[in-house]
Amino acid sequence: MKYLAIDLGLKRIGLAYSAHKSIVTPLPAIIRKNRNQASTEVKKVIKEWEIDTVVIGIPLGGSSEGEMRRRIEHFMNLVDFDGEVFYQDEAGSSLEAQNMMKGEIKYIRDGRVDSISAMIILERFITKK
Repeated sequence: MKYLAIDLGLKRIGLAYSAHKSIVTPLPAIIRKNRNQASTEVKKVIKEWEIDTVVIGIPLGGSSEGEMRRRIEHFMNLVDFDGEVFYQDEAGSSLEAQNMMKGEIKYIRDGRVDSISAMIILERFITKK
């Protein structure tokens, strides 16, 4: 089983990969120009890495959960992914990723934090299964 985690943002999309529930590796983030370009790039990653399952971070239980779920579903419709899609609570993943990056120069806008956040989301999903 090959997993892709997505930390879907308005400016950057963090990505992380794992095969067979082993090590989770952050992938280069996608800098989002528009939703069509972003969905096309995610589709390319899914094909390149032969992804079976997508895990998407979502703020579960919060007031924005419904709106975020609609946005994510719309985005995944654009990606046109046939495999399984799971939602994983992303609460605190960005802050945890920033703390992991302390001391790094220029980490805010290059997408590394977003992909480390995706890595955290995927690790949470794998450990709960």
